Amino acid sequence: MSIQKDCNSEIKSKIRRIPEFKGVVFWDITPLLKDKQCFKKCIQMLADHYRNKSIDVIVSNEARGFIVGAALAYELGVGFIPIRKQGKLPYTCINLTYKKEYECDTIEIHEDAIEKNQKVLLIDDLLATGGTIRANIDLVNKLGGVVVGIGFIIELDYLNGRKTIGNNYDIYSIVHYENTDP
Repeated sequence: MSIQKDCNSEIKSKIRRIPEFKGVVFWDITPLLKDKQCFKKCIQMLADHYRNKSIDVIVSNEARGFIVGAALAYELGVGFIPIRKQGKLPYTCINLTYKKEYECDTIEIHEDAIEKNQKVLLIDDLLATGGTIRANIDLVNKLGGVVVGIGFIIELDYLNGRKTIGNNYDIYSIVHYENTDP
């Protein structure tokens, strides 16, 4: 077995499958975050994938995305910008309302967070249907930023999130699930 496969198996072993949480199978990364070596490996793998790209800032959606995105920004030596749910940021914001599986959600970013043509790496913990990350892309584009990559710890291949995102981005996921089985 390759080192990469061994590492991915170890990371996968730290992701807890909760079969019924708010009507879906929930892939919980809190055991992974608790394991300092495993969490460090995840950040290192994301950093290694994007290290030679020209990146000015990392943008992440709350809440688990903040954990991964901020650690990766530190590792890569770039800035970090949060995207939050409406009403959570203190300065003037632009917002975007998008449709999730069963409801709509509104997210926002400070209006001065991204400069025109600034190179942005989007990071989140999980790619499911792609709706949230697509909304993040749209917010970055509204501010004139350029998305140079999108990274995740987990990708749920069975939900086809990449189709929602499109083929114009360097998308990297550490762990893939083909179905809802562990």
